[in-house]
Amino acid sequence: MEIKVEHQPSLAHLHQLDVFNWPIWEKEISKFPWTYDDQEICYFLAGNVIVTPHGGQAVQMGKGDLVTFPAGMSCVWEIISDVKKHYRFD
Repeated sequence: MEIKVEHQPSLAHLHQLDVFNWPIWEKEISKFPWTYDDQEICYFLAGNVIVTPHGGQAVQMGKGDLVTFPAGMSCVWEIISDVKKHYRFD
């Protein structure tokens, strides 16, 4: 299972996905386990995060990144600086 990170996607691509109408999630600096029941696509408005899938390599992401997390993935989120992101579950 792979985390897909698209750094600095074009504004046209973000509008095509309707990102700016998705709900917003915010979280302070913290570390916690998470399991994705469904695929999540999110766009980071602020923050810096390291997500480590169980049995996989750590992936760093943050402001300006469009990220896809696969359904069924268990991981640990480590929020380095406060996060604000748009998100959508598929």
